[in-house]
Amino acid sequence: MTDTATAPHITGASKPDTTPARPFFSSGPCAKPPGWDASALATDSLGRSHRSKLGKQRLQHCIDLMRELLKLPDTHRIGIVPGSDTGAFEMAMWTMLGARDVTTLAWESFGEGWVTDAVKQLQLDPTVIRADYGQLPDLGVVDWSTDVLFTWNGTTSGVRVPDADWIPADRGGLSFADATSGVFAYPIDWAKIDVATFSWQKVMGGEGAHGVLILGPRAVERLESYTPSWPLPKVFRLTSKGKLSEGIFKGETINTPSMLAVEDAIWTLEWMKGLGPDGVIARSDANAAALDRIVEARDWLGHLAPDPATRSKTSVCLTVEGADEALIKKMASLLEAEGAAYDVAGYRDAPPGLRIWCGATVDTADIEALGPWLDWAYATARA
Repeated sequence: MTDTATAPHITGASKPDTTPARPFFSSGPCAKPPGWDASALATDSLGRSHRSKLGKQRLQHCIDLMRELLKLPDTHRIGIVPGSDTGAFEMAMWTMLGARDVTTLAWESFGEGWVTDAVKQLQLDPTVIRADYGQLPDLGVVDWSTDVLFTWNGTTSGVRVPDADWIPADRGGLSFADATSGVFAYPIDWAKIDVATFSWQKVMGGEGAHGVLILGPRAVERLESYTPSWPLPKVFRLTSKGKLSEGIFKGETINTPSMLAVEDAIWTLEWMKGLGPDGVIARSDANAAALDRIVEARDWLGHLAPDPATRSKTSVCLTVEGADEALIKKMASLLEAEGAAYDVAGYRDAPPGLRIWCGATVDTADIEALGPWLDWAYATARA
């Protein structure tokens, strides 16, 4: 029997008989974990104040689970904030930047968004280090006497930093990591990270609108010793009378959270706890490896990020031979209509291609089942 994951592409491929059991390959919001069911969520906190004893307990439980699974040291605080990853990263930028010169790294659309905010909104005149989609800039030229902003895993380009070795321990500035597609998928050296942000809707497959902000001790020192020149809206304020608002990191959120979204996050975190942090990473690794085998067996498929050492293992971006926007749109529509794959077109600002989420909430068997469907969609869209 031919292994469908490694079978060569055949022109005019016939429609496969079997679809992925869970064809959810969106890069955000991402697939729910296997076994997830809304009826399994705890609901005692619903209809209650988030400031009630129960509400605070559930929020703190969520924070504690995230800390455990991220292997976050006691030196770092972790809190739930409004606005998803974007809100969390904006909060960090608006409250801490301006004390030093700034360097922004951009190799995909979200990194470019932080450049725009630093230049046009905060008017900081940062040093901007860019690379094309699929590439990583030279990390060795970064001036760490400045505050440095970067994305750990570029969701729209399929490129990630290999590790934190390029960040010096004796840096003068702060490291700001937008880690929304990287947490829970790679080991992170937290001693090298002063600020990190993410949202539940990526590797956890959770709901949107809530962000997570992680602060190391150097970030807390910045917050307590520096006041930016611009006004801060209420949802961005992290200090009171010159001291960190510690309640934010103990379940006392700045604004009202959705307790249903919190319970959903808790369910997933408890599922991840059953796997253990290394087990969660292993699932992403297995999924990315399965997709690699599919790509290697097809001469019309390729990786937008050519270097395996800096290629994402979560948001994997693929090139398609001869593809333009119309072809990709047609392929994605064909796959969705057949219930074979949902939301696999590449990001609108990226080169035309496919994007397959390979995070831990996806099952490897579904990635493997996707290969023949890609053959069929490619052949059909070109006919």
